[in-house]
Amino acid sequence: MDRLEAMQIFARVAERLSFSAAASDLGVPASTVSDAVKRLEKRLGVRLLERTTRRVRLTPDGEAYHQRCLAILADIEDAETAFRGAKPKGTLRIDVQGTLARRFILPALPRFLADYPGLTVVMSETDRFIDPLAEGVDCVLRAGSVADTDLVARHVAELPEVTCAAPAYIARFGMPESWDRLGGHRMVGFRSSATGGVLPLEFMVAGDRKTVMLPAALTVDGAETYREACRLGLGLIQVPRYGVAAAFARGALVPVLESTPPTPMPVSLLFPRNRLINPRVRVFLDWVTAEIRKGLEMSS
Repeated sequence: MDRLEAMQIFARVAERLSFSAAASDLGVPASTVSDAVKRLEKRLGVRLLERTTRRVRLTPDGEAYHQRCLAILADIEDAETAFRGAKPKGTLRIDVQGTLARRFILPALPRFLADYPGLTVVMSETDRFIDPLAEGVDCVLRAGSVADTDLVARHVAELPEVTCAAPAYIARFGMPESWDRLGGHRMVGFRSSATGGVLPLEFMVAGDRKTVMLPAALTVDGAETYREACRLGLGLIQVPRYGVAAAFARGALVPVLESTPPTPMPVSLLFPRNRLINPRVRVFLDWVTAEIRKGLEMSS
């Protein structure tokens, strides 16, 4: 058995955490799987798996080696796919912000999977910026400015933003009249996952970006909590318009200062700089760019 076959067997055991399940998946005897892992551990000089009568789990060395195996096996598959001209197949691991996933990705995902039946999507959801290599994902979809990073950022779209207030807030503090006359007003603070600081309110005034920092009785770091705090009258917020369109329609929130809107929020797809963009990521990038832009056009 060559090294590639051993890596494939180990990767399946690591995924299934079961020698028998991996053997069934691969169509080989359980003894073949067990022997392959033992020889791999002997050659590497480390224990990759902890085995008991009831369970199998990866050791820290096993976790690290598993990630390397996945990368190597994916590169081999990508190279063969490119030469065959076939549609990409295999597992696409993506990390997305939940609001983007629910608004743009999930509704259209059945069509994407129908176009690429050989793909399986594993989607995780976080708001913070993450290291794709450390988290074991192929790419990360994020809304917001991208800080200096070793990741490659591909521009996907621009999300129009709006300043919002709740009727209860306006009843208490009055309707904001102008971006530069906000004395006596307050905002809900939003802490940036990229910088750790609280973001000021932004306003585009005759092509120039102006910022205003208001008092904040509450500071949050989650998008849904941010909107809910505004709905409860705790302060002004600035968010992508698509995320509050329904709240505007039912009167739960009100757009304010629309003549000086915030700067649009960029959406980017990020992936490791030291690896070529693989065919799975490439087709996802093209698809998600088209879907988000189409969704924004339909809601404008």
